[in-house]
Amino acid sequence: MILLKNCKYIATFNDREDELEHYDILIKDNKIEEIFKNIKLTTCEEKNTQIVDCSHHLVVPGLINTHHHFYQILTRNLPSVQNVKLFQWLKRLYPIWSHLNEKQIFYSTIAACAELVKTGCTTTSDHMYLYPKDFTGDITAVQFEGARQVGIRFSPCRGAMTFGQAEGGLPPENVVQSPQQVIKDMQRVVEMFHDSDPFSMSRIILAPCSPFSVEESIMIESAKLARQHKIVLHTHLGETEDENQFCLEKYGQRPLQIMEKWNWLGEDVYYAHGIWFNQDELDLLSTTSTGIAHCPSSNMRLGSGVAKVKEMLSRKIRVGLGVDGSSSNDSSDMLGEARLALLLQRVILGADAITAREVLSMATRGGASLLGYSKIGSIQPGFAADLAVFNLHQLQHAGALSDPLAALLFTGFCHQTEHTIINGNFVVKHGMLTNLDEQQLVGKVNHLAHQLLQSAVQSQ
Repeated sequence: MILLKNCKYIATFNDREDELEHYDILIKDNKIEEIFKNIKLTTCEEKNTQIVDCSHHLVVPGLINTHHHFYQILTRNLPSVQNVKLFQWLKRLYPIWSHLNEKQIFYSTIAACAELVKTGCTTTSDHMYLYPKDFTGDITAVQFEGARQVGIRFSPCRGAMTFGQAEGGLPPENVVQSPQQVIKDMQRVVEMFHDSDPFSMSRIILAPCSPFSVEESIMIESAKLARQHKIVLHTHLGETEDENQFCLEKYGQRPLQIMEKWNWLGEDVYYAHGIWFNQDELDLLSTTSTGIAHCPSSNMRLGSGVAKVKEMLSRKIRVGLGVDGSSSNDSSDMLGEARLALLLQRVILGADAITAREVLSMATRGGASLLGYSKIGSIQPGFAADLAVFNLHQLQHAGALSDPLAALLFTGFCHQTEHTIINGNFVVKHGMLTNLDEQQLVGKVNHLAHQLLQSAVQSQ
């Protein structure tokens, strides 16, 4: 058991939105057992309980990352793509990514998950849509093993691209698959890895990359497959104006109209970005309970635009947060993503556009809703013991404790947790990863990033 003792402040994000001062949280196995003041343990229980003094700490539900591309860790901050928009960014990076090997995917998964847990994230998705033809291993299995070593709750997307450059798409032919390969492997990974238990550490999402990177049959068949197995659907949509133009030229319809035609709307569907929706499209998202993964850092970095998050929330559209790929962010800083989500809306709509609590609700309950989890994203008895514990007794928060919860976003120059607990286990303790040697990981990732770039250069 774990007892978080005398927590300075607890933001539960439960249905009542309770915020508690000087309460204890008792964790038993993988669940929250009790939340009360001065929880008493028997002598026998004390011997088997880790008691953690949280008198200077803020406790929030573990943050939930709904959109990422882990492999991009290896191509962060490349000079050639620092100052270009999405389509050109993709064209320059695809030839590099086509050389990914098993070890690179494994360690980039570990590195991304490690960054996430150190910044308060306890559940993450990853959108893997790039399958190099020379890759001989099982990408999904490799990623699950990497996530397992970190200890994070993992819900990856089995993505896909079928339009290569020969078909008018952006990627080279050696990273796309045939429709038959895609659907067959989607079926395989669902049967092999998906666990629908409310406390599952492993789930699968089906996620063709975008309507402009796969053919119609993939979108239709993946939707059928997802609904057959009652799992979530995901894709990129509404990220750039170029995408709108592409879809109008190719299909004679805007992207969301195409999604409606392909049966890609509903409470089991969410899109990454959703920047360029008009008012009628926002209404359609609302009436169909279709969700959005908001990725402010990437949207700012690539100059893609500002999602209408305030309008989405006012329409009760489900919104979560995603850090997006590490070549367009260029980090996996989950708390930093929440801070930018707070500030970016205010640039366009003013100082009262969105509150810290609304943003943190998106990062917790909102993310749980998008990923289809019913027992994460809130601190209450019977829910998963997924918690982010932040030390407020630091210089970066000095003078800000009139509102301890908002201090998490309005102040601070370091976004790391003191402790991150996932499924009842410490994954970060006293600021350090419990399952990994960080310095060895850094050296390995830097080596593999250099190796990947050298492979791309040598192939030219």
